[in-house]
Amino acid sequence: MVCEAVILAAGLGRRMISETPKALHRLAGVPLLGWVEQACREAAGRPALVVLGPEGAAARALLPSDVRFVLQSDRRGTGHAVQQAEAELRGRCDQVLVATADMPLIRAESLRRLIETQQTHAGPVTLMTLTLPEARGFGRVERAADGRVLAVVEEAVATPAQLAIGELNSGLYCFEAAWLWEQLPKLKASPSGEFYLTDLVAMAAGEPGGVAAIPAGDPDEMIGINTRAHLAQAEQALRRRVNRAWMLAGVTLADPDTTYIEASVRLEPEVEILPNTHLRGSTAVGRGTRLGPNSIVADSVIGEACTVESSVVEGARLDDEVHVGPFAHLRPGAHLGRGVHMGNFGEVKNSQLGPGVKMGHFSYVGDAEIGRDTNIGAGTITCNFSREGKKNRTVVGRAVFIGSDSLLVAPVQIGDGAATGAGSVVTRDVPSGALAVGMPARVVRNLKE
Repeated sequence: MVCEAVILAAGLGRRMISETPKALHRLAGVPLLGWVEQACREAAGRPALVVLGPEGAAARALLPSDVRFVLQSDRRGTGHAVQQAEAELRGRCDQVLVATADMPLIRAESLRRLIETQQTHAGPVTLMTLTLPEARGFGRVERAADGRVLAVVEEAVATPAQLAIGELNSGLYCFEAAWLWEQLPKLKASPSGEFYLTDLVAMAAGEPGGVAAIPAGDPDEMIGINTRAHLAQAEQALRRRVNRAWMLAGVTLADPDTTYIEASVRLEPEVEILPNTHLRGSTAVGRGTRLGPNSIVADSVIGEACTVESSVVEGARLDDEVHVGPFAHLRPGAHLGRGVHMGNFGEVKNSQLGPGVKMGHFSYVGDAEIGRDTNIGAGTITCNFSREGKKNRTVVGRAVFIGSDSLLVAPVQIGDGAATGAGSVVTRDVPSGALAVGMPARVVRNLKE
């Protein structure tokens, strides 16, 4: 059987108090809608069809290119939203899986269970139910004395007796497609003028086979997002899920509750992550590396056996056996070769430090190329920004000794084996093997002599 997934993502989410549509708020770096689309894709075996509101255009750039979209320009409820998908899907599938973008923790396995139940169910619909101590806006599932599902009542129109019902409707359904398209036009508007998809449950209850209901497994999967408080709860639940998976994959987390790993991050076994460390974006970390405590690594590639201690690394590349920090900052374009040591309160931007470079504390290297085995003394600064607003480049050769508090005024080159005295202001090129001192620096002798 062919199953198509429809994701309802047109809601504004007014209780979020945000200019960003609710479906585009992020968990672990991924929009809520992105999590649901991935789960639906895995469960149905094909890209989902997403129903967007007029404000949701940004979603098109945030999801895979094969995802399809339809517009619900006039928000008239969940039933009306699914109707917008009819022209795209009618006659092309046997089943329709319906999910909502504000339930980002739903797993593909749970959706697959919903689909498989409907495939063997004689009636036209299967829904997933749950029991929670807090209703959180979910509709109530009414049953007959014999246990048959009779209806789902939206919380907004439920009576006090109905509100007391403990079984809740998750908003996840799998419909027989032909029945769904036939019944949607028969929905009646609620007092607010909306057409509720939940009304289809009462209609299906009168059909042969009735309604199948399966219980949700993990309560965390059912965390729906209506407020920023709910968003924080989902973030905590997702962090537990992600961190557990990494620990089972051989990564050591000293304190999982204070370790934040976005979904796009890749880690090898034997990585050790200390408390209050954040890994974001397209970060990849090699075997045996130790990160933290109190470190932020974003969109960076870190090799094996490295140490990043209490530092910020963004858009950078570290080869194997690099030591950074504490309190260092690697900015976009920084590339540290094998065995580089970068001391505390140092900063590197758009520069390459060759293998074995030692960079002392309180130093800044920007728009520079530093040769292997060079020593950069404490307080060294590459003065790369001119009055005209141009970024100039500094090139330092191999095995150079840069004295503490040296200022390298770009554009400037320092040859292999050269040295600068402490406090030098280097405004002119220094030949290989020469010693330059002073302000401005001048060559005083050849170190090879």
